[in-house]
Amino acid sequence: MSSLDMSRDVCALVPGLQHWLENALFAVRVVDAAAPRERDSRRVLLATEIGHATHRDILINLVDGAPSLVTAANGLPARVAFGLEDMGFAFALIAELARPAAIPAVGDSASARLMTLAGRVARSEATVLIQGDTGTGKEGMARFLHTQSGRTSGDFIAVNCAALPETMMEAMLFGHRKGSFTGAANASEGLFLAADGGTLFLDEIAELPIALQAKLLRALQEGEVLPVGATHAVPVNVRVIAACNRDLATECAAGRFREDLYWRLNVMPLDLRPLAERPGDIAAIAAAMLLRLSDMGKDGFVWPTAAALDKLVAHAWPGNARELGNVLQRALVLRDGDRIDAHDLHLAGAPRQQGLRIVSPEPAEPIRLRDVAHHSKLEAIRTALRETDGHRAAAARKLGISERTLRYRLAEMRELAAA
Repeated sequence: MSSLDMSRDVCALVPGLQHWLENALFAVRVVDAAAPRERDSRRVLLATEIGHATHRDILINLVDGAPSLVTAANGLPARVAFGLEDMGFAFALIAELARPAAIPAVGDSASARLMTLAGRVARSEATVLIQGDTGTGKEGMARFLHTQSGRTSGDFIAVNCAALPETMMEAMLFGHRKGSFTGAANASEGLFLAADGGTLFLDEIAELPIALQAKLLRALQEGEVLPVGATHAVPVNVRVIAACNRDLATECAAGRFREDLYWRLNVMPLDLRPLAERPGDIAAIAAAMLLRLSDMGKDGFVWPTAAALDKLVAHAWPGNARELGNVLQRALVLRDGDRIDAHDLHLAGAPRQQGLRIVSPEPAEPIRLRDVAHHSKLEAIRTALRETDGHRAAAARKLGISERTLRYRLAEMRELAAA
């Protein structure tokens, strides 16, 4: 968590801001604007309290007109002005202005709990397995784990296993000696040794061939790698974080992934939910993206309207954060006015369903035993999802089924709800 001070007057004027900031992973302390401050502290103050502000602070002002953002410059603090209609997005924007670069943008309470857990995991030396759909932020989580660990003086090396040429995978991961194969004019240390003392992030770990999985297992167990063409292993001190957009337990059951490697990687599992299942994150991620995409020198910061934000939250986001970034970038270019409105978003597809509702009609014929069993299974799924706060991977483990099977059952539930 990052610390952030708020003046008492800000708390009185916009009481919901503190709750939002706490969901956004800030440890908030309420202070008097004139109170002595700690070195490098950052405060959220009213615009009228500018006399107590430094260039690191954020000034807010409630206005009746259009919202605005003036970023920090020339020794002056950032200034955010907004009305009641834009308050929801303004809270997200304030959080993103204060957020350290190494901490992912979150605003959902469930995501805050996951990031708190991840912070504890980061301080250990345990191997981590991050699972989640494409675009849910697996690399951002891996970078967070690295920056919160004791390995920040070492490098963070990220590699997408799916992008490695299969014939070169072993040499790229473990290194090779000069002349060990055709074209090896020079020796190479490999990615494991490049990350020595730091963190190696292996994305799309399921794409590794079975033979190479055995060598990765040995590297993890023994703390050493054998470069191609070498006769002696080289010790290496690396923390491995692996990620996958498929259910690795299912891959093991299908014989496509070594079970012993799965258990070696799955010491500290972290499961990232789809963006549509964490609506509080949508405003946070949108604010972070718009801060990055807006041309502050030309048009200034472009605010979404409340209607646009509502439409973003209601969307199903099959492409997760990557899709959100594309939608916002397109809206910035194609918008009709000074702000991004709902019709500027050009969202394809139906909005996400607001929960699942199963209606059991009166049977026109006697209830069959198989129907009772089927509906009992669906009720068990609903209970498991409720007890795990909608966490699909945790619910699947609780039910003793794979996450893929759970997705099939959820699709059945949606069909029943739509019938």
